[in-house]
This record gives sequence, C-alpha cells and structure tokens, in this order.
Amino acid sequence: MKKDVLTLWDLEPEDVMQLIERSMVFKKSNSADVQYRPLQGKTLGIIFDKPSTRTRVSFEVAMIQLGGGVTFLSAKDTQMTRDEPIIDTARVLSGYLDGIVVRTYSQELVEKLALNSSIPVINGLTDMYHPCQVLSDLQTILEKKGKLTGLKIAWVGDGNNVAHSWINATAILGLHIVLATPEGYEPNQDILRKAIDHGKGTISVLSDPFEAVQDADVIYTDVWASMGQEKEHGTRKRIFQPYQVNDNLVDRAKKDAIVMHCLPAHRGEEISNEVLEGPRSVIWDQAENKLYMHKAILERLMVDSD
Repeated sequence: MKKDVLTLWDLEPEDVMQLIERSMVFKKSNSADVQYRPLQGKTLGIIFDKPSTRTRVSFEVAMIQLGGGVTFLSAKDTQMTRDEPIIDTARVLSGYLDGIVVRTYSQELVEKLALNSSIPVINGLTDMYHPCQVLSDLQTILEKKGKLTGLKIAWVGDGNNVAHSWINATAILGLHIVLATPEGYEPNQDILRKAIDHGKGTISVLSDPFEAVQDADVIYTDVWASMGQEKEHGTRKRIFQPYQVNDNLVDRAKKDAIVMHCLPAHRGEEISNEVLEGPRSVIWDQAENKLYMHKAILERLMVDSD
C-alpha cells in the first residue's frame, strides 16, 4: 500500500522512531563494502521548483546507494509551467517512476500530486513544511543527547516552514519547544492550533529570544528570509537582528546545549560565525544525517509499497 510523507502528521510516533532507528543503522553501515540494494531497478523522480544543495544531493546519493536510479527535473522544464493539470502530470509520472520527491512553493500542489499519484510522494520542502529536514534533525538530537523527550528545544527566528514541521514533531512525539519570533512573524496559527488541540507536546510562542533559550538543551535557527522572500531581506534583517544566535544568547542556555541550523546559513546574520564554528554547533552532523534519513525514508516508502 502506497504511503506519502507530505507533513509529519502522515507519520505515527512509532513511524518516526523507526525511521530514526533505521537511519542510524544506515549511518553505521555507510561503507562501500555494504552491498544492500533494495531499490535496484527502481527510479526516483526529483522535481524541484526551488534551488537546493543538501536535499537534492542527499536524496540522489541515497537512492543510488540503495541501488536505484534518479531522474532530476527542474519544474520550469516540465509541462506544469504550461498549465498542464497536476492530475495529468501525476498520472503520467506514476507510469514512469517508482517515487517522487517534490520541492516547491505550494503545499497544495504537493498534496494534489500525491492524491493523484499511484506512487509515493515525498515533500522535499514547501513554503509551509519541511518534514524530512526535521526527521534528520530528530536523529541528530537523539545521537547527541541520548533522548528526545525531557529536553527543551528553543527555536529562534522566523516562524517558517521548518518551524512548522518542528511544531508538528513536538505534537506527535510529546516534545517541549519554545519559539521566539518577532511580532508579526509567528508560526501559522492553524498549524499551532492543530498541534495544541491534537498533540501531546508543550508548545510556547513568545517574542523574547533570551527567555526562549533560558536553560534550553537545543537552540535552533534558520535564515531570516526564506526562498521567495528575497525582496524582504533588508526589512527582515533589521527586524530580526535581536534574534541572532550568538555567544551572548547561547550562554543563556545549558552549558551542554547544542546549536542547530538546517543551512544554508548567512554567517553574521541569523547566526554568528563563532557559534556556527564553535564547540556547541552540531550543524555539520545535522547536514550529514540527511543522507541516512533519506535512505530510511526511501526504503520505507519504496520497498514497503511493493
């Protein structure tokens, strides 16, 4: 039976933990001597409407290492840009491919593609969510802290798509997150309401970044202007300046707190170079773990859908 990952709500708590555990197994066995090729003969389509380094490369390498093939399509090179209905695209691609990763602006487009596809569809990022990123982040926290529950996670910056997926993860797994955002840049209220009403975590939204990181175990930040918001960069840079993750802010957290960023980073803006390169940064481990998590996701969706 085919399964999609469009948001983290598509996964049960046990699904999330199984993916994390499987990702860790892939990480331990990441060797040229390991000949595990469960996706041999299968092809993954990667359709991106937004630029990408880590998501694209990690999905491509993950698929190749699992024995499959990859075809990359820039959305502008498809008939979707000439108003071909998404239902038609979904049906055609379902006849060619065994799975699709989509990175685009509209969450609605991803959901329509999945609804009309007979193959698994994975959200590689939309303006609303970035579920695969947070799955690999959870793996990183578990590796570094030995647990997920009982920790205080502080999000500092924009209430964006990654923040939304963190809110979902908090509700699903029963975590504790405090989000500090400037007024007017809070997370989507409907996403917050669903997480609070139907979840089992603790979610707080406030405006003071120093209060948010007080005694935090994890500090997480992201760019102040996401893709598609480039014209707002100057205004956002001024408004978000007090939210920079620097030594002064990090010192309010626990002494063994870790600092995370999903990258790319604008050094000297949302995060100081000293913190990004400092001893509490786990950002490079975080980026590497995307490869192993994407292997786990592809295996789960494309093997189990047979």
